[in-house]
Amino acid sequence: MSSGFPDKNKRVTLEALAALVPSGASVALGGSFLHRGPFAFVRELIRQEKRELEIIKQSPGYDIDILCRAGVATRARCGIVAMEGNFGLAPHYRKAVERGALTLEEHACASLTAGLRAAAYGVPFQPCGGLHGSDLTRINGWQCIEDPYGSGEKTWVIPAITPDFAVLHASSIDPDGNVRIAGTYHWDRILSRAARSVLVVAEAVSEEDFAKQPELTVVPYFMVQAYAVVPGGAWPGSCWPSYEIDYPAVEAYLSNEPGALEAHLARAPEARSKHHA
Repeated sequence: MSSGFPDKNKRVTLEALAALVPSGASVALGGSFLHRGPFAFVRELIRQEKRELEIIKQSPGYDIDILCRAGVATRARCGIVAMEGNFGLAPHYRKAVERGALTLEEHACASLTAGLRAAAYGVPFQPCGGLHGSDLTRINGWQCIEDPYGSGEKTWVIPAITPDFAVLHASSIDPDGNVRIAGTYHWDRILSRAARSVLVVAEAVSEEDFAKQPELTVVPYFMVQAYAVVPGGAWPGSCWPSYEIDYPAVEAYLSNEPGALEAHLARAPEARSKHHA
């Protein structure tokens, strides 16, 4: 966790926000499946032709799929990966793993969260239950240790996972960079605490005094390196309560017709509007 961003002049363009991530970086993405993911930021990584990124997320789908499709992601630490029940598995992600274009460290959502918690707490590993009998422990070389307090029980421990960046999509943000999320924030809070830097894409800047209800702030400003404002930035996913999933857009994205990816990028809200700063 970083608290080294005390400056309150953090607002930048989407292009400048994505430019902070160099090729080869590890990037944890917020949201879950098709819900409140930082998808405008993901698409901007593609436009800037980033390469060899590591993606970290408990339940990715569209985001890691499009990054694999565009050749941006080459490494991943993920739990369940899918386009949700409507569309099944993430096809370009699956193909990337099968042909060796994406090196995967496969996790359960709980084990990935344990590694992130270890990083957030500043310890080298974190215990995780529910892994006994799983091949994930063998595949990943995780260690099982005895209870040092003498119960005789054993527990698997997951090494710390420290992303270079956590990128979140927020419902709103105040001018200083304090982040609010309407509804569930999925794993965004622990991602922000584990990462070296937090970058935020927000639906809107709020003039409300967030200090009057500090308990609603998911990420405080001093952890946020920079933010951009992109209305509709979670498209084609949802951002409750502002908009739902655009299922026809997701279906069009999944087309294998020539030019489908380019057409999808051109249709995105940030591509059709210059007002995303």
